[in-house]
Amino acid sequence: MDKKPYNPGAPRPANNGPRPQQPARRDPRQQKQAPNNINEHIRAREVRLVGDNVTPGIYPIQQARSIADELELDLVEISPNAEPPVCKILDYQKYLYQQKKKAKEIKAKAAKVVVKEIRFGPQTDDHDYNFKLKHAVGFLQEGSKVKAYVFFKGRSILFKEQGEVLLLRFANDLEDYGKVEQMPILEGKRMTIMISPKKK
Repeated sequence: MDKKPYNPGAPRPANNGPRPQQPARRDPRQQKQAPNNINEHIRAREVRLVGDNVTPGIYPIQQARSIADELELDLVEISPNAEPPVCKILDYQKYLYQQKKKAKEIKAKAAKVVVKEIRFGPQTDDHDYNFKLKHAVGFLQEGSKVKAYVFFKGRSILFKEQGEVLLLRFANDLEDYGKVEQMPILEGKRMTIMISPKKK
């Protein structure tokens, strides 16, 4: 039984003891993913504290760390390039989780492209055209793409030039709200144009 402490322990634990692990109690697990300097990794001599749980102001780094320790939270450097650096006292793991969640939501929104379809006949009258134009304006304003197409039934394919003129007129009437992503192209019995919303 006496032999067990010697083999796994080797000289290092005997010299250093378990104590050096204590100062970095929260840091080791955060260091891998930490985009911010936290706790003992903040190198500035003094920092500006902001947030709801402290009196805002400039503090010596040791005092700022002590306040964080008292609150059992982390001292997090949120603006390292400011003079002095700006820090917040918060639960860093919770903060990272919220940041990841926020980034995920933004990514999901960006990836979600909604395409609304609007159908015309080759000889659409003005009333029907204006009604559909109004809908297209609404779609583009809400951030959706508009896929407008003219459907040619039977012999109406003979009016394909008329269909193209209609779609180009439609794109022109929407130029304040969207930009043409794809010019009119004929695919089978459909001539299609794609309009994407203008960035605000």
